[in-house]
Amino acid sequence: MSRELEFLSRKVAHGKLSRRDFLGRASALGVSAAFANTLLSSAAQAAGPMKGGTIKVGIEGGSTTDSLDPATVTNSTGTQVSRLWGEPLLELAPHGGLENKLASEYSASADAKTWTFKIRDGVTFSNGKKVTADDVLATMQRHSDENSKSGALGIMKGIKNMSADGDKFVIELEAANADLPYLMTDYHLMIQPGGGKDDPAAAIGTGPYVIKDAEMGVRVVAEKNPNYWSDLGNADTVEVVVINDDTARMAALQSGQVDMVSRVPPKVAGLVGRAPNITVRSTSGPGHYVFIMHCNTAPFDNNDLRMALKYAINRKELVDKILFGYGSVGNDTPINDSYPLYTEFEQREYDPDKAAFHLKKSGFDGTILLRTSDNSFPGAPDAAALFQQSAKKAGVNIDIKREPNDGYWSEVWNKQPFCTSYWGGRPTQDQMFSTAYLSTADWNDTRFFNKDFDKMLFAARAELDEAKRKQIYAEMGQLVRNEGGLICPMFNDFVDGTTDKVDGWVENHKGFQLMNFYAPMQMWLAG
Repeated sequence: MSRELEFLSRKVAHGKLSRRDFLGRASALGVSAAFANTLLSSAAQAAGPMKGGTIKVGIEGGSTTDSLDPATVTNSTGTQVSRLWGEPLLELAPHGGLENKLASEYSASADAKTWTFKIRDGVTFSNGKKVTADDVLATMQRHSDENSKSGALGIMKGIKNMSADGDKFVIELEAANADLPYLMTDYHLMIQPGGGKDDPAAAIGTGPYVIKDAEMGVRVVAEKNPNYWSDLGNADTVEVVVINDDTARMAALQSGQVDMVSRVPPKVAGLVGRAPNITVRSTSGPGHYVFIMHCNTAPFDNNDLRMALKYAINRKELVDKILFGYGSVGNDTPINDSYPLYTEFEQREYDPDKAAFHLKKSGFDGTILLRTSDNSFPGAPDAAALFQQSAKKAGVNIDIKREPNDGYWSEVWNKQPFCTSYWGGRPTQDQMFSTAYLSTADWNDTRFFNKDFDKMLFAARAELDEAKRKQIYAEMGQLVRNEGGLICPMFNDFVDGTTDKVDGWVENHKGFQLMNFYAPMQMWLAG
């Protein structure tokens, strides 16, 4: 039976048998859809990619207020589009570690304070200009400037000096940081000519595609960059269609209007995956769905009130009813066991009595306004309603305001004091903490300003003994958990969907959804 299926899977890979017919034959032989799809994926990889055509991506998060400036990217759509036209110095390798992008090699001094990146020779921007170390320097300087409002600002802290020396870009740190190369993978740090200082939203980069049409919040069309230095990018054209409504996005996938989608809602993933022409792809990782409070804004400036809310949420209920098995219980810290230096804490449980105790101690007697939107995470309004119900049993009154999807990331997130949100996670604890919890980080969306935390962050960077670093990170995690404004009830799997029109999916790809947003470039149209 296995030989027959392997033979048939090769016919699919070479365009001589449809995926639907193959799955039908596999089912008749008593083979599960999951195993059959694994065979197809292996056969497609072995056959190699096919070139040409248009791949269409249905994605959430986009807004009419978005910009092509990579510094200001806040959502999935922006990250996906930036991946098409731009590249950082380094990138996460599909199955762990790092791979070189615009840096052909890199090295560190013995004390890990000075890092040197050799810039790849012969690479040009899409405007024809050769990429130089000076462009890299200018890019990093722009993202280090607080006026840029860059999402990478937090991870640029601690840099003492940067310079360009011939074909080398050099970073000198205030203190050692063994994780610095991972910080250079941040999706905001797309290298631009002159650093993008003259026109940051021009979308001129070194990526495999060139933006041809961009209607923010609606649709972006990119065509293959004829001068791209690598072999990434199989389709001639990639079209990114913004579909924030979950039902509409699934309908577009099922009808074949798009070839792949991000964020298949967990509650319908099983139903969507039953279609013979669709495969639901689930990848676990550091992504988490959250409720965030501003620690410097009343009434959330009172830690007892924050603790009341943390005890008033039923995490297990949310995992069961919102994630439907596509994730795990959170513990009010952004770090889970996908991080190499993870320390497990005692699980915080739903406890109405403790919630009522802290509420009384806080002295607050009123109603709390929680803002939400489907655009914040799949099922967020339902999650907010469940939170409202569990909190009410503890005497905590929550009002829910459902905000429009469009503009949520520019008008609500990081501006309003209590809302639903999500984080895709980061490759290292240093990067996650630096981006969202360092006092000076522009994306400190809980307004967590803690000098002890900041000191520990820099101490961990300088500590090359992993056991000691792990202990420091554990103490930092406890500070966030017990004093911060983060309520993290669940870690989500990344659940995407693809049709049988495309091949080349890589299972368990590290990073964000849609194979770290490289799926439209690494996959190809099936024959």
